[in-house]
Amino acid sequence: MTEVLFYHLTESTLEEALPALLEKSLERGWRAVVQLGTTERRDSLDQHLWTYREDSFLAHGAEHDRHPERQPVLLTTGPINPNAAQIRFIADGAEPPDLGAYARAVFMFDGHDAFQLQQAREHWKMMKAAGHQVTYWQQGPDRRWQKKA
Repeated sequence: MTEVLFYHLTESTLEEALPALLEKSLERGWRAVVQLGTTERRDSLDQHLWTYREDSFLAHGAEHDRHPERQPVLLTTGPINPNAAQIRFIADGAEPPDLGAYARAVFMFDGHDAFQLQQAREHWKMMKAAGHQVTYWQQGPDRRWQKKA
């Protein structure tokens, strides 16, 4: 079964938290897919990952780019996995595909958005019912992740 983590953003935005998680995934030798709810959000994150730090960038592509299968990180709005990613990040209201092909899936949701909170609760129930190993992480005041369940 896929290890499924729920990351409750309370102190930072997705743009602030996601790059470090993607970097850690790449350090493990994993490829990643990031699934977002809208094309506008995908395109905004696409630009952000090139400039989020002055001294670095995160090599990535989007589903509409040439050769998505070559991307270490692929941004999408759909269920595709052309880069054979081992980890899938799901954010901003995106509906997850079947997660059976992944070693890990990470649901990231904004703790200040009522819709995302409700959706995360529903996804939690679905993932537990499907038999996945599920854990819940919340940001502390120092922005570090704390395991809560």
